[in-house]
Amino acid sequence: MTAYDKYFSEDVGSFMRSPVREIFKRVDLSAIYSFAGGYPDAATFPVEDIRRISSQVLDKYGAKALQYGATQGVPELREVIARRYGVPVENVQITTSSQQGIDVCTRVLADPGDVVLTTAPTYLGALQSFKSYRAEVWTLGAGDGLPLNNFALCAHPSQPNGWAPPVHEATGGYGCQGQPSPAAKRIKFCYVIPDFQNPSGETMSLPEREALVALARERDFLIVEDSPYRELRYSGESVPTIWSLAPERTLHLGSFSKIFAPGFRLGWILGPVELLEQIYVCKQSLDLCPPILDQYIAAEFMGSGALDANLAKSIALYRAKRDLLLSLLEKYMPQGVSWTHPEGGLFLFLTLPEGVDTVAMYDRALATGVAYVAGSFFYPDGSHRNTMRLNFSFLDASRMEAGVRLLAEVIQQ
Repeated sequence: MTAYDKYFSEDVGSFMRSPVREIFKRVDLSAIYSFAGGYPDAATFPVEDIRRISSQVLDKYGAKALQYGATQGVPELREVIARRYGVPVENVQITTSSQQGIDVCTRVLADPGDVVLTTAPTYLGALQSFKSYRAEVWTLGAGDGLPLNNFALCAHPSQPNGWAPPVHEATGGYGCQGQPSPAAKRIKFCYVIPDFQNPSGETMSLPEREALVALARERDFLIVEDSPYRELRYSGESVPTIWSLAPERTLHLGSFSKIFAPGFRLGWILGPVELLEQIYVCKQSLDLCPPILDQYIAAEFMGSGALDANLAKSIALYRAKRDLLLSLLEKYMPQGVSWTHPEGGLFLFLTLPEGVDTVAMYDRALATGVAYVAGSFFYPDGSHRNTMRLNFSFLDASRMEAGVRLLAEVIQQ
């Protein structure tokens, strides 16, 4: 309790601290073996390109690049994104980071008590946003372990093909999760990261995406498709976006943070014009407009071909780091530990034997000099305390073996 509590809004009680950000407050990540966080490798930042393009932008636009701009984003960046992803420019809204995209979608769509569906586990930053607006978070999936390999389906004998959507009883569906809620609850949208999910690293198959779209149409809810990692594929075949399967009810979020540089704090939303119009109005009260100079630089970077050239280098670097981490886990992890094998992105997910508590284990690991993020933070109910997320993009490859060896020793103990 503080002397200022009486001034706080009711929403404050729903705010959720990020344990990842708390880690950053406690330690210098460069001084330890950090598999925590979702930082890209700084070697992927195109510093020389940015220096060159920044000068070109100032020469081309002058003071215009330093002025206020349109809330939807500067036309040049919207047009470049529209061309790259094959959509009309009116279906593109620029955001101040992909995180803002999640937040503004939740703010526009969800009232307190409304239901947001998601997978378990799911992105921690999304859970923070959902809870801050006092939405109810329900999980969609198999319920035990990592659900994305049978994400949108679960066995139900009453169905002719043996499968049914795994929705809670409150939705009128088949209650595979068994979490009763009042039937009057309204499902507003389902939030998913279909490509190289954070935290699991897994990818939804095309049948899983199609099943989710069918369920959304049947139950009349929207889909927020968060795709910050989609361009970072290292193996396997690309899967169509949910946006391409159901553009009439999907808000597709993209980000420059993982494919360009996170310091620019730029993202975008592809969506139906009617939905983007309300997001546009909402954003006027949030930031007036995304950073103008950053947008012009990003537009030149993406439109000139520099993005694709830099992506090729980033993908080669991250593929090697992923493969190295997988080989080191195989070499050092004790029996009973399993992990995902992501086809792209920045993360993989470890499952430890039952009874191992990665939350309780964290301080011991940090004292040893190695950091991770406990997997339970990515579950809406805080379960699965025997899991952890590992990031393979940030730590230098030359230090990765020592870090994995330390982590394996802590787990073994």
